[in-house]
Amino acid sequence: MRRSRLTGFVTSLLLAAGLGLTGAASAQASSTAATGGYVALGDSYSSGVGAGSYLSSSGACDRSTKAYPYLWNAAHSPSSFAFNACSGAKTDDVLANQLGSLNSSTSLVSLTIGGNDAGFADVMTTCVTSSDSTCLSRINTARAYVANTLPGKLDTVYNAISAKAPSARVVVIGYPRFYLLGQTCLGLSETKRSAINDAADYMDNTIKARATAHNFVFGDVRTTFSGHEICSGDSWLHSVNWLDIGESYHPTASGQSGGYLPVLNNAA
Repeated sequence: MRRSRLTGFVTSLLLAAGLGLTGAASAQASSTAATGGYVALGDSYSSGVGAGSYLSSSGACDRSTKAYPYLWNAAHSPSSFAFNACSGAKTDDVLANQLGSLNSSTSLVSLTIGGNDAGFADVMTTCVTSSDSTCLSRINTARAYVANTLPGKLDTVYNAISAKAPSARVVVIGYPRFYLLGQTCLGLSETKRSAINDAADYMDNTIKARATAHNFVFGDVRTTFSGHEICSGDSWLHSVNWLDIGESYHPTASGQSGGYLPVLNNAA
């Protein structure tokens, strides 16, 4: 999700204060994927915003050496690696800016996309700074977009990937639930937390349906992040990070290595 959008988010916050395969089978799949090129596409959850250690060459895309694509590349040494994911990317940005590395030799593609299209930053800003009813209304608007518009956007991206990399195994990875519910936790009300989690599930289920329709693999991180949500004793997600507000509501380095990387390992 876009860090520049979240700069506005901190302003709002300050004013108010006054987001398979296992074992040998997985290893064999990863080995097969590593024989060709690997291309990592998507938004900030793939670029690694929140994990630190950003590559200076990536500029505002904030690609991290602790992001799951970078870690997978280091572990498996594919014949080539293109790290194209970029903070703030929407489906149209993937189409316009990220597909140039795909070709007939590409054997693995990973992708997280859709959160920015659905208005992730604005949803979180609204829910942090407004009432329960206003938060739920904004979430319902996002859910309507996910139901009515996002599937077509995803289909266009998935079709373009298939056309450019027809032999690739494509792993479409979802988003975690943000909150561990039923805990004493400062910040948003339980009503807001529950609605945000439900919206994350709705998003993931929509993405999974479209990925499956294209014969892609869906990587579900909700299981790996279970027990590591915000309000848990060991969160792998930033809440509000006052030292770097752009990292708020993104996976930490542990979230990338413990939450996202195992899912790609199992699906690749």
